[in-house]
Amino acid sequence: MHPDATVDSRPRAPARSIHLAAWVAQALLAAAFLMAGFAKLTSPVEALAAQMPWVTGAMGRFVRLIGAVEIAGALGLLLPAATRIQPRLTVLAALGLAVVMVLAAITHASRGEWAGIVANVVLGGLAAFVLWARSSKAPIRPR
Repeated sequence: MHPDATVDSRPRAPARSIHLAAWVAQALLAAAFLMAGFAKLTSPVEALAAQMPWVTGAMGRFVRLIGAVEIAGALGLLLPAATRIQPRLTVLAALGLAVVMVLAAITHASRGEWAGIVANVVLGGLAAFVLWARSSKAPIRPR
């Protein structure tokens, strides 16, 4: 390369599209998990049980923990990527939320709550997309 030549460091069009799609997915996931997690942390267990049948019985003991995990995952999707401080944590947050959705789908299936699995598949799929995009196709560079 000639010494005066400049290198275009901008991502190619497909990478830009994936980068934008990943940000949209991150924002949607964060909103969904922040709302769900906040409700699980602050609502009375009886009110949650009326809306979510899985909260009854043994699972009811874990509802607050699940809410905290969902909020932590939501924040992990956005803050490290936005600040570019430890952006690999965004990948780990996406992985964690994908695992949470797999476990939620298993819980719903074991209880015969088939309609509940649809949201798990959609949110888990978005989390898997963010995991893939941010780990290989459109990673965010640290500061």
